[in-house]
Amino acid sequence: MKKIFIILTAFFYLNDADVWAQTDIDGLFMQKNFFCVGPTIGKSSWKNYWEGTNKRENLNLGTVSSTAAMIMGNYGITDKLNVLFGLPYIKTKASAGQLAGQNGLQDASLFVKWVAKEWHIGKGHLKAITIGGLSTPISNYTADLLPLSIGLKSKTAMLRLMADYEIGNWFATASGTYNFRSNAELDRDTYFTTEMHYTNEIKMPDATYFNIRAGYRSSTWIIEAIADKWTTLGGFDITKNNMPFPSNKMNATRVGLHVKYDTDFVNGLSFVADAGTTVAGRNVGQSTNFGGGIFYILDFTKKKKEDTKK
Repeated sequence: MKKIFIILTAFFYLNDADVWAQTDIDGLFMQKNFFCVGPTIGKSSWKNYWEGTNKRENLNLGTVSSTAAMIMGNYGITDKLNVLFGLPYIKTKASAGQLAGQNGLQDASLFVKWVAKEWHIGKGHLKAITIGGLSTPISNYTADLLPLSIGLKSKTAMLRLMADYEIGNWFATASGTYNFRSNAELDRDTYFTTEMHYTNEIKMPDATYFNIRAGYRSSTWIIEAIADKWTTLGGFDITKNNMPFPSNKMNATRVGLHVKYDTDFVNGLSFVADAGTTVAGRNVGQSTNFGGGIFYILDFTKKKKEDTKK
């Protein structure tokens, strides 16, 4: 199976539990009438964070951690057009202080991934890929309890352009994404950012996301190194000794590793594992994350052939 999306909405600790099979962030596709589905679980934690550009810790929070359990799927409409979905359940907690952790379903996501153009260049193969997607909150969680909120409660539309070059078993993929974010609502009628607002509605800044990944692909293994950068286009810094706010400027640069193994003992069964860390940021936690998942491919081509014979 070749990869499925999910970048969780970027919240204070940027909890994108990076565990996936064919995703909206790689250059791989499911074949026509094949459906890849499976659960993942990941954990992210941080002790130090950036308050604006000042790196510090908060003894009233201790270590902040989140666990994400997800169901993810990818269906091949054609070999060059895939539909992907993700549904995460998030649980957060802090090791110190009185602030209670939160838990619940976060944001459902749906994506369409299309190979727009292909070229043979030298001994390699280059694909230009376009991805469009939407995400929306599906539970009534609060965004106003950062860093322990499970999300930002903002609807998001995204457009991603991607280039994937493969030569033999080696590859490199680069992509850029623009995230359009809707306003979010608080459970209170006034709030202060850099000025007083007499409303429960927050204007959420849009964001960009850039990702590069490179490594080894075969019919059995995928091993890739990853670097990415999330940048909020607007917002403001956390004020000194204050809680973060949903419309803060949240920037993060991360590096990580992804490994996928397609088993030979069960056809269609695969295992994935990921690990990553934040190396630079602004108004985010210096998080370390790891996780894993199990995926299985269902072949609906066989069923269609059987139906045709009847």
